[in-house]
Amino acid sequence: MITAIREVRRAKGLTLEEVGRRCTPPTTAQTIGRLETGTRTVSVGWLNRIAAALGVEAADLVKLPERPDLPVAALIGPDGARAPRKSAVVIAPQPAPELVAVIAEASVGDYRAGDEIWCERLATDRFASALNRDVLVPRPSGRFAFGRLLGREEGKIHLLPLGVGARQQVYTDPPWLARAVRLVRSL
Repeated sequence: MITAIREVRRAKGLTLEEVGRRCTPPTTAQTIGRLETGTRTVSVGWLNRIAAALGVEAADLVKLPERPDLPVAALIGPDGARAPRKSAVVIAPQPAPELVAVIAEASVGDYRAGDEIWCERLATDRFASALNRDVLVPRPSGRFAFGRLLGREEGKIHLLPLGVGARQQVYTDPPWLARAVRLVRSL
């Protein structure tokens, strides 16, 4: 297991000896060093002890090599950019079996050319969770409709297509629809 014990310890400004003393029961700096470098196997028990000593969650000490994380360098808000108070990462989006994608070929509505819109497929009993959201609706003969779901009544859904001056469309009994859940945009 790859750990981030050393990175978290250094970020907290603690020495190996200080972490060893904070463990319950206390241990040596040498043991903490071996656990940091991987020369000693880190068990779940050790992970929990060290996490408690560092004042973090055990999950904060584990690195998953197959997961492409991005370190958070700054947070922005009304007062500008600032450094985060504790280290954080952003997990890159991972596709799931129920996801489908829509690609914007041209700018339309809120979307720009090249945007990837990741959509979660929903069964008919979950359509209500997509109200006032952009959705992809399958139509006969391999065609689709995409727009804002305005309402649902008696097997019909009301969709407002993207674009200026578009008129509400009504579709009867679609077998599923896909609710937009993530926008991937290159800048």
